[in-house]
Amino acid sequence: MDIYQRKSRWKLILVIAAMLITGTSLIYTNKLASQLMESERKAVELWAKAFTAVNTASPDQDLTFAFDITIRNKDIPAILTNMAGKIEGSVNLDPDRENNKDYLDGQLKIMKRAHDPIVIESAHGNKQYVYYKKTQLLTMLSYFPYFQVGVIGLFLAVGYWAFSEARRAEQNQVWVGMAKETAHQLGTPLSSLVAWIEHLKMTTAEDEATQQILVEFRKDIGRLELIAERFSKIGSVPKLEKANIYDQLAKNFTYMNRRASKHVNFTLHTEEEPIFVDISPPLFDWVVENLLKNALDAMGNKGEISAEVIQDQEFVYIDIMDTGKGIPNSKIKTVFEPGFTTKKRGWGLGLSLTKRIIENYHSGKIFVKKSIINEGTTFRISLPKK
Repeated sequence: MDIYQRKSRWKLILVIAAMLITGTSLIYTNKLASQLMESERKAVELWAKAFTAVNTASPDQDLTFAFDITIRNKDIPAILTNMAGKIEGSVNLDPDRENNKDYLDGQLKIMKRAHDPIVIESAHGNKQYVYYKKTQLLTMLSYFPYFQVGVIGLFLAVGYWAFSEARRAEQNQVWVGMAKETAHQLGTPLSSLVAWIEHLKMTTAEDEATQQILVEFRKDIGRLELIAERFSKIGSVPKLEKANIYDQLAKNFTYMNRRASKHVNFTLHTEEEPIFVDISPPLFDWVVENLLKNALDAMGNKGEISAEVIQDQEFVYIDIMDTGKGIPNSKIKTVFEPGFTTKKRGWGLGLSLTKRIIENYHSGKIFVKKSIINEGTTFRISLPKK
């Protein structure tokens, strides 16, 4: 199991744990709300019974306890109606609107939808109906789980964002440190090798075969110097310069074509009119080389690699296509993560560096535009027009 599978598994575990916590909180709170709702109905029923006792009592009957119960309800909003549905009284509603008929009618409709009425029977066979609704406490308790879930979700989101930003900043520092140290370590032996080549040129000036070998050595050293320059630019703001994107792509296609198998066909679709964009040539070349090398690996050194450039008013789009084995849909989102690789050997840093170079230094985007298993992959680079 690779690092991304473990990461996905941990995310799934955290999501399941969050769902369990949320579900448990909702169930427990709903249970409390149901119990409180039942208690409120019993309180209204008791209030109704006391009200009935008051209405049906004889003149000499002691009604102290019944009156005490009727006035004890200070929380539950209720409306009393007669058999015809006319409102005869209300308690615990808005005191400023308790005489407003429209307000009382509206509250009565709400109460009728909320609960079945409690019937009060009088001594003369008449009936009255008590309608009621939740207390403010029960209403707040009903919404509390959702508020709790929202707060927990917000906390987790902010915490995850802060952790991700801190981790990304730490990774950037590691990248910069490694890149600059690599450039520094390459610098000293390269300078020494250049000096030795110049010395050999002078001491073997009459040996044409040796001179030709030294020319090739110097080309390879030039290549290493370019790599060191690229590493040295990581972490610093590179100087962007206007370049014809067709020329830049052609240079990289020619370089890779000379070093690839004869069974690979390189095609660069160009237009007569040049397309200029601001880039750092050494870093942009690094991006294209990484994409071309990955394409060659994906095809097994047999197939076709092509590129085309499209532009609109704001962006220049560069599509690099291959006829390789493709990328599974489950892997497309992780191909630019450090350490991702499908090779038996390799650090899995090429595409990660590519993404950093395009996004951090060129203010662009790079992504997998399309990938079909056993048919090929298309990477798209978008660069803003300045």
